[in-house]
Amino acid sequence: QVQLVESGGGLVQPGGSLRLSCAASGKTLDYYAVGWFRQAPGKEREGVSCISSSDSSTFYADSVGGRFTISRDNAKNTVYLQMNSLKPEDTAVYYCAAEVFGPCGWDLSDFGSWGQGTQVTVSS
Repeated sequence: QVQLVESGGGLVQPGGSLRLSCAASGKTLDYYAVGWFRQAPGKEREGVSCISSSDSSTFYADSVGGRFTISRDNAKNTVYLQMNSLKPEDTAVYYCAAEVFGPCGWDLSDFGSWGQGTQVTVSS
């Protein structure tokens, strides 16, 4: 099973940017669909973005479309989430998740491997 470690979170002002990384070990991510999810205090975990295993098609939640970009670097076995124009409502713990040969999905059950999460706080 692939192991995932997120990094890149932190405190940023509204309108700022962050780039999250999801580094994999144990398996190559080339054949995995990778999703980013987030969970704000008191709320359910929700899907943010996903990149498919087959052709690296990308998908975004309506709330982040046009501001976030997901990408993968197979040489580094890492998937990134570039987050621009951040808003206070983007504050959450962000998790990456992976599923071998998976299509992209928005349900937590679509992914078998999860990282521990990284905190993103958008505040002035």
